[in-house]
Amino acid sequence: MRFGIFYEHQLPRPWTEHSEAQLLGEALEQIELADRLGFDYVWEVEHHFLEEYSHSSAPEVFLAAASQRTTRIRLGHGIVNVMPAVNHPARVAERIATLDLISGGRVDFGTGESSSAAELGGFLVAREEKRAMWQEQLDAVTRMLVETPFAGIDGEYVQMPPRNVIPKPLQKPHPPVWVACSRRETIHVAARNGIGALSFSFIEPEDAAKWVVEYYALIASEECVPAAFAVNANVAVVLPMMVAREEAEAIERGIDGAHFFGYALSHYYAGSAHAPGTTDLFAQFERRRDEAGFARDIVRPDQAPLGVRLLQEGMGSLRGAIGTPEQVLDLIERYEAAGVDQVIFILQAGRNSHEHICESLELFAEQVMPRFAAERDQREAGKAERLSGAMRAALERRVAPRSLGSPYLIDESAERGRPPGRSPSRPPPARSPSRLPPACDGWGPGDVLGS
Repeated sequence: MRFGIFYEHQLPRPWTEHSEAQLLGEALEQIELADRLGFDYVWEVEHHFLEEYSHSSAPEVFLAAASQRTTRIRLGHGIVNVMPAVNHPARVAERIATLDLISGGRVDFGTGESSSAAELGGFLVAREEKRAMWQEQLDAVTRMLVETPFAGIDGEYVQMPPRNVIPKPLQKPHPPVWVACSRRETIHVAARNGIGALSFSFIEPEDAAKWVVEYYALIASEECVPAAFAVNANVAVVLPMMVAREEAEAIERGIDGAHFFGYALSHYYAGSAHAPGTTDLFAQFERRRDEAGFARDIVRPDQAPLGVRLLQEGMGSLRGAIGTPEQVLDLIERYEAAGVDQVIFILQAGRNSHEHICESLELFAEQVMPRFAAERDQREAGKAERLSGAMRAALERRVAPRSLGSPYLIDESAERGRPPGRSPSRPPPARSPSRLPPACDGWGPGDVLGS
């Protein structure tokens, strides 16, 4: 079992001109502490326009700062939004590789599509096409990280001629690849693509066990055709967390943050009305939390085993790992028994205080983490041995990195689809990625997009 911490950079109103700077500075201090305490991962989201819920729009910048203040903790993009209107694949590959180099090879590359109207609409991304965009982009980015030069793409959503995308990452063939999963079906997508599943659906351990079994069955099957050039077989779950010596204290410190997290998530992803720069989400949460299923008084200390969700009139109210060390230990043991590989904790949520977050990290490291350290290496070695044959077979089904049959000469006019001296013309229709040369005989001299 490995442990991570997760950041949306939540910032409920009201704000001051220094609020965002303070938020980011405190998060870096928390990550420094987590690194010293032995946490394995920090995960940082990429979101745009989701005010109050997430002010993390440039994770590559934040993780670069974290890389220089830490020595061992892995730096997870959880996730990079790979929609081409948001991030061109070459820019994604360049940033991932650069961060991997300056961190000494500590990057994990989480990918995703986004599903909020604020983001998809803001970048004019067609919701019905985003899964196809993700698949095309993922293939392109992983090829850019390993091909020298990248042999080009003439896809439905991205067209790019051959270029050597530099730098290349320190980890070979590239950093581990993940995808954000909010539904059972996306867990299956992750497995069929041979990549890690970052589950953001707040599932109970007993439900997670079913997903884990299905995931690893697909990893071991002929349906697994890796989207990357290494198989990353891992399932991670995300939970709110606040640990204190007394249960009542943990609830007092952490439950409002967990509830605001859930309320804000629902606000942006369930299509609630939102006026940019005007809607006061936290004030709305305080007025409506009871009717939305996040009543404060239903969470009481009773020393019972923790449940991820509490039910109030049929609606889910997040609890997660908010309790004493003993309660949290029991919850994590249930995830371990379910076969989950990593538990990722959300501490920076709502108005949770910096002081309480740091104290929670220290208490978890002191009283919970040691229980899992002794068995971790043995468990991971056993998993690697069990899956080694299936992973080799899966990679044999992956189309290999391509190499150009002859040198490709850069020709700006030809690459833009027009003869020298002519005015720009309407670009030719894109071909399916499946029509690109799969290996050994990529673009040659004189090849232009759409030719």
